[in-house]
Amino acid sequence: MEKLDLTKHYKAYYTASTSPTVVHIPAAQYLSIQGKGDPSSAQYAAVLEALYTTAYALKFMYKAQQQDFVVAKLEGLWWFDETHFANISMANAPQQIPRSEWHYRMLIRLPDFVTPTVVKNTVEKIVSTKQIALVKAIELYQMEEGKCVQILHVGPFENEPESLKQIQHFVEINKLEKNGLHHEIYLSDFRKTAPEKLRTILREPVK
Repeated sequence: MEKLDLTKHYKAYYTASTSPTVVHIPAAQYLSIQGKGDPSSAQYAAVLEALYTTAYALKFMYKAQQQDFVVAKLEGLWWFDETHFANISMANAPQQIPRSEWHYRMLIRLPDFVTPTVVKNTVEKIVSTKQIALVKAIELYQMEEGKCVQILHVGPFENEPESLKQIQHFVEINKLEKNGLHHEIYLSDFRKTAPEKLRTILREPVK
C-alpha cells in the first residue's frame, strides 16, 4: 500500500524562496482548531495536542481502509483585532502586538478523500474515549488563498519581522493589497530543531 505524502504530492505548496515571490494557492482542506493567546503557553500546547491527536486518529482509520497518508506539516493563520490595534504594519505587528492578543487557527492539511462525516465521527470518538475536551473544537476547514506573496524565513521565530519587511516592501512596490490572514507553514519541527535552523514559509494573501 502506497502512503500519500502531501508534502511531496503538493511540492509547490510546501516550497518557497528566500526572496519574496508571488504564488497562486488553490483550494485545500485542513484539520483545524482556533484559539487565542501566547504560543508559548500551556493552553497553546494543549490545542496542538488536540489537533495532532485527531490527525493521527484519522490517519490510522484511513490506513485500515488502505488509504494511508503522512500527517502533514503544521500550519497557522494568525491575526489580531485591527480596530483595537490600528495602523500597525505586518512587519511591526509581531513586536508591537502582545502575544496574548493574537488569534490563531492552527491547521494540518488533509487529503481530499477525508470527509466531514469521518472527521465528525472521529472527534466524537476521541472525546468519548480519551476525554480530551479541546477536541470538540476541531473542524474540517476549507480554504482557498489564491494570489499570495510568500518567503522562506530561515531562523528563529523572533526574527520573522526581518522577512516580513521584505514582503511588505515587495507588496508596496508592486501596488498590492492585503487580502487575507497571515499564514505560516512550519517546515521544521520546532520541538527538535535549533532556532537558527528553523525553516518557516510566511505567506500573505494579496490582490
